[in-house]
Amino acid sequence: MKENIVIYFVVICTLIFVMLTLFVSILVQRFKKNQINHKDDIDNLKTTYETDKLLAQVQVQESTFQFISREIHDNIGQKLSLAKLNLNNLANDPIFEDNSNLNEIVQILSESLNDLRDLSRSMSSEFIANNGLIKTIENEIAQLNKSEQHNFKLTITGDSVFLKQEKDVFLFRIVQESLANIIKHAEATQIHIKLHYTKKYLQIEIIDNGVGFIPSEKSDSNGIKNITSRAKLLDGVAEFNSVPGKGTIVKVKIPIYDNE
Repeated sequence: MKENIVIYFVVICTLIFVMLTLFVSILVQRFKKNQINHKDDIDNLKTTYETDKLLAQVQVQESTFQFISREIHDNIGQKLSLAKLNLNNLANDPIFEDNSNLNEIVQILSESLNDLRDLSRSMSSEFIANNGLIKTIENEIAQLNKSEQHNFKLTITGDSVFLKQEKDVFLFRIVQESLANIIKHAEATQIHIKLHYTKKYLQIEIIDNGVGFIPSEKSDSNGIKNITSRAKLLDGVAEFNSVPGKGTIVKVKIPIYDNE
C-alpha cells in the first residue's frame, strides 16, 4: 500500500513538473515572440520615421526650387524683358547714328532671358509634372549642350510609359543631381543618359568618361545621399559603379507601378 502511494506521489509530481515545464516553455516562447513583434514594431516605426523625414526634406527642396523658379519668371525675367524693350526702342531711335553696341546688348539680353527661362523650367516641378520625364530631360540636355564643354546624349529603350507626377519629379531630380555632380567633379566630356523601360521597372543609367572615384570613400557625400534617398522614396535602389580614371556609372532602378 505504501509503495502504491509513493508511486502515485511520484507520478503526480512528475506530471506537475512536466506541466510546469510546458507552462514555462509556453511563457518563454510568448515572451520571445512579443520581443520579436516589439522589435519589428520599433523597426517599422524607425523606417516610417526615416521615410517621413526624407519625404519632408524632399518637399522642402521642391518648395525652394518652386519659389526660385517663380522669382526668376515673375521678377527677374520681367525686369530683363523690360530692359530689352527699352534698349530696342533706343536702338531704333534716329538720334543714335551707330547703334551696333545697343544691338549687341539687346542680343546678350535675349540670350540671357532664354537661359533664365530654361533654368526656371528645370527648377519648376510644375513643368516636370506637365511635360513628363523624357521631355524634361531633353530640355535639360539641350540647355547643357549650349556650353559646348560636354556632349550629352539621351537613349531610350523599351516602351516608355507615363509615370505618376511625383515619380517624374523625383526621377528628374536624380538625373539633375547626377549631371550636376559630373559637371562639378568628373572632368568628363561625354555623358550618356539611358532610360530602359520594362513592363515592371524603369532603369536609368548615367554614364560619364570622367576621372571616376572610389564609391566607398564618397558614400557620405551630399550628392550620393540625395540620389540614394530619392530612389528609396520610390521603392527603388541606386548603385554607383566607378573606378578612378575610368569614369562612373550611376544606376537607378524603380518600379513603374506601386507595390511592385
